[in-house]
Order: sequence, then structure tokens, then C-alpha cells
Amino acid sequence: MRCQLVLLLGLLASSTAWAKKVDLDYQVRLLPASGQAEVRLTLEDGGAVRSLDFDLGKAGAYSGFQADGQWQQQGERGVWRPAAGKTSLSYRVKLEQKQRNGAFTSRITPHWALFLGDQLVPPARLDQQDGTELVARLTVDLPEGWKSIETAWPRIGKDKFRIDNVSRLFDRPTGWMLAGDLGSRRARLGETDVTVAAPVGQGMRRMDSLTLLTFVWPQLQAVFPRNPAKLLLVGGRDGLWRGAMAANGSIYLHSSRPMVSENGSSPLLRELVQLFAQIRVRDNSDWLGHSLTEYYASELLRRAGGISDDRYEVWQARLQKHGGKVTQLRGEHASQAQIARGVVLLQALDKEIRIHTQAKRSLDDVTRALMRLPSVSTEEFVQISENVLGRRSEVLQSKALH
Repeated sequence: MRCQLVLLLGLLASSTAWAKKVDLDYQVRLLPASGQAEVRLTLEDGGAVRSLDFDLGKAGAYSGFQADGQWQQQGERGVWRPAAGKTSLSYRVKLEQKQRNGAFTSRITPHWALFLGDQLVPPARLDQQDGTELVARLTVDLPEGWKSIETAWPRIGKDKFRIDNVSRLFDRPTGWMLAGDLGSRRARLGETDVTVAAPVGQGMRRMDSLTLLTFVWPQLQAVFPRNPAKLLLVGGRDGLWRGAMAANGSIYLHSSRPMVSENGSSPLLRELVQLFAQIRVRDNSDWLGHSLTEYYASELLRRAGGISDDRYEVWQARLQKHGGKVTQLRGEHASQAQIARGVVLLQALDKEIRIHTQAKRSLDDVTRALMRLPSVSTEEFVQISENVLGRRSEVLQSKALH
């Protein structure tokens, strides 16, 4: 009993509950006229942090650094060694980013801004004193006339958010953010607060999007048992990239993209699956991540009753035709044909598992096992699938996997 008590006290002493909490405040001021944002990092106690080593990325994204303490910049790295006491680092960041075709992947206009929070603060290696925990908050100063800002982080004030990522030592704002004169629709799905927001006049079908999410949510959670506190869906039209992308509790969807396309696929559900599954692949297994995403994006819609059996069969036939000439799934970057071939293989595997387990197990069991791994290879996928099946899989003997 005494040993157990000593062990318990040791665990408590080493936990973050006993760590010295130091405030880290991010103050952001949006500057539409220059397409930039002014960012200030303020540490309540600079002595708690020995250094922050930032990855500044390509030249020109960050500029005008001013620091209390020491700031050293060389190439794509910048190192801040904070001064003692209350201390700050400030700089400007270019928010507008374009693709080669001229479409904006992030944009700031006189009336609204859409960008990734990842842009505001570059990733950094944190070297801090032992027994210290940084408590990060984000405050955004909006231009005059702008009404609100939406992020995927918990709101703790009008334009203030708590930034807390348990998987990172250095908490920084990430995910999609949208500010300006916005229109929003909200709902609570399961244990998640869902917001669909877009600038006024940008053609975003907010209620359509929210209805589709509500429709598939029970099926989504049945496969991917996650309960995020918030989910933010943002979109727009003018000059923006005509695509869809998930990022840390949030999804971007261009206003022109259909909820469900003619071939039965859904850009929104594809990104939603990716956000919930969070399956990372390695060792030339890119096909697996993409094929699982495509499979479930349509499968969840079918299970929810959104696709009839005959239309689902048409989609299967299209996949078989598109991927019919693929002889090898493995590779660093999967082509659309390889992804289609992979989806067909997953469909066959699901059927095989259901038949041989008398419908007690399915591909869902395999997927949930993959979710628990930090990353997965094709070999591990095969091994887990055969463990679920309880025998050697005939489907996974395909030459395309070997």
C-alpha cells in the first residue's frame, strides 16, 4: 500500500496539473490594405522559455521582426530567446496566397478574410524550463466595420479563443479562420458544435451543408468514434481556389462545389472523413489513405439512405472501369486510377469480412484499428484485416498489393 501511495504521488508530481502555467498570448491585427496581418506573441514570463526556433518557410512570408531579448534569423530559420519578465515578439505575415493559376488559397479583402491559422504563427521547436506549461490564447483585432471571426477553437471572449493542442508542446493557432461580415448557421450534432460560415454574398449554401452533415452524422460517428468539441465549415467564391480541404477541426469548401456530385461523390464528406479518420500512411501506401477516404465518403451517404442501390451500383461500375488497368497500387503518390482500384478492393474486402464473420465484423473494424496507429503501411493493413477476418484474405492476395 505504501509503495502504491509513493507511485501515485510521483505520477501526480510529474503531471501537467502541477506544472507552472505561463500565459502565451497571440494578438493578431488584420490589415486588409496590405494583405497582411500583424502578429504579437507575448509571454507572461520569458524566463520560462529558453528559445523558440521557428521554421519561417519561403522567403517573404514573414517580415519586420521586433523582439524583446534576442532574435537571430538565418535562411528559413528564426530563433527567439525571450527576455526575462513579460516579453514579446512581433512581426508581419503575408496572408494572401495564390496558386499558379491565380486562384487564392487564402485571401484578405476590404470586407472579409479567409486563411489558415497556421499562417499566423510559423511552426517552432520549443525549448522551455522543466515543469512549465504554456497556456495559449488568441485575440483578433478586426478592422472597422467587420462583425465577427470564426475559428475551430473554443471561444472565451468576443474575438478571443483558447488554443490547446494536446499533441503539441508548442500550442499555436491552426485550422481555417474566417473574419468579416459573415453569415453563419449553427447546430449541435452529437457532442460537437458545428458552424457553417461564409462572407455575406459569396453564394455559400449554409443550410444545405448543415443538412447534409446532420444527415450523415450518426453514420460518421458509428465508424469514426470521435467527438470533437467544434467543427467549422467555411467557404466563399470570389477568386478563391475551387476545391475543398480539411485542416485541424475545420473544412474549406468553395461555394460552387456540389454537396453531392453526379457520380455520387461528395467533396464535403470526403474532407469530413479525412478529418475524422486521421489515418496516416507510409512506405508507398498513399493509395490506402485516399481509397479509404473515397470509400467512406460514398459509403456513409449510402448507409444514411442518400444513395439508392442502383445508383451505388453505377458508381461501383464507374470505379471498376476507371481502375481496371491498374496493376500496382503501391507508390509514393497515388493516381486517380489507383485510388479507384483501391476503393474496389476495399469494397471486396468488406464483403469478404462480412461473409466469413456472419456479418459480425466489417471493414469498419479494420478502419478503427488503423485509426489507433500513428501511421500505417500496406503490410500492416493486410495483417490487421486478416486478424479481423480470422483467416487468410483471398481479396488481399491481389497482385496489385505485392
